[in-house]
Amino acid sequence: MADRRAHVVVAGNIVLDIIPRLGPRGRGMKALFVPGRAALVGPATMALGGAVVNTGLALHRLGLPVRLLGKIGDDLFGRAVLERLREYGPALVDTVIVAQGAHSSYTVVINPPGEDRFFLHYPGANDAFGADEVSDEALAGAGLFHFGYPPAMRRMYADGGRELEALYRRVKARGLATSLDMALPDPESDAGRVAWLPLLARVLPCVDLFLPSLAETLFALDRGRFERMERGGGPAEAIVQADGALLGELAERLLELGVAVVGLKLGDQGLYVRTTKAAGRLSPLESAGLQEPGGWRGRELLAPCFQVDVAGTTGAGDCTIAGFLAGLLGGCSLEAAMTAAVAVGACSVERADATRHMPTWAAVQARVRSGWARRPVALPLPGWRWQAEKAIWVGPHDADF
Repeated sequence: MADRRAHVVVAGNIVLDIIPRLGPRGRGMKALFVPGRAALVGPATMALGGAVVNTGLALHRLGLPVRLLGKIGDDLFGRAVLERLREYGPALVDTVIVAQGAHSSYTVVINPPGEDRFFLHYPGANDAFGADEVSDEALAGAGLFHFGYPPAMRRMYADGGRELEALYRRVKARGLATSLDMALPDPESDAGRVAWLPLLARVLPCVDLFLPSLAETLFALDRGRFERMERGGGPAEAIVQADGALLGELAERLLELGVAVVGLKLGDQGLYVRTTKAAGRLSPLESAGLQEPGGWRGRELLAPCFQVDVAGTTGAGDCTIAGFLAGLLGGCSLEAAMTAAVAVGACSVERADATRHMPTWAAVQARVRSGWARRPVALPLPGWRWQAEKAIWVGPHDADF
């Protein structure tokens, strides 16, 4: 991908992931967590995690200039984060904030083959990250600002999200295109008790691209329905029970809150995107690289995932976002940007570390053109049509339907 005139600033949550290698498929969660018993595991991978590094480093590997803006402590885990970032590029640590006396965030990732993952998470310095730490210098010359995981960052959700709102208002005032990703909070935590709908109602008018998962969206907009759908199976069960009508309903509510582009990550079912019909609402994205905005207006599409052998799904959603942003910044059509999103997401799950072996943009595109097979979509999509030449599902709200 050609160099961009403007950087992408990727800010928010930054974590050190500790990922023990687990046994072969068949020894799932119940076999691992037995009181009084030691479960033998293999060597652990220590990988960078969180939205800042997963999305940011994927963009970096795809060839886009990025600035990474997160907060770590001056402890052993923090030094490990800086060391790993320097392996990707020495300049990537320049905007990372090291807080004296603070503890860095870490996550123990329990990722049994063939099952959805489970996390043991300590937020650490992420809880102290505030809008005032996104400096004018870090934003200078940038074309797009992406923030990830406000539910995992206390200052961003405290007081009804006033800090997050202030951040996006300031970034918007500087003329940047804006993007936001979410995280699924522990329902019993402080973040889990936040009234997310009114919080989003204040923030989303300043957000051009809203790119959460289906489960995160349900949790924020309709907590009761989320709990009914995921009961007994976790967030993945909510995806299994979804259909095209639910996706359209949720997207419509988010568009009404002011977003220009809604992207819902659907795990192994792909990526759903719905866009505004308002002619002028996409204009902030044009300065970031969007071309032919008419082809992005009033769309409803679902891109299926590509077939891969899955080694681990940690960071897959963040990398999917990176592929989508790279496509937009590169002037791709919406269909091509969505294809890039699920392609980059698929590349990320082939290794336990989501970004270390991420191919270049050219290599991803070559793999797509080679006839890379897609996974079937199991979600019911009544009233949708399959567009074979672009390998994409077209929804009933689409302008080209």
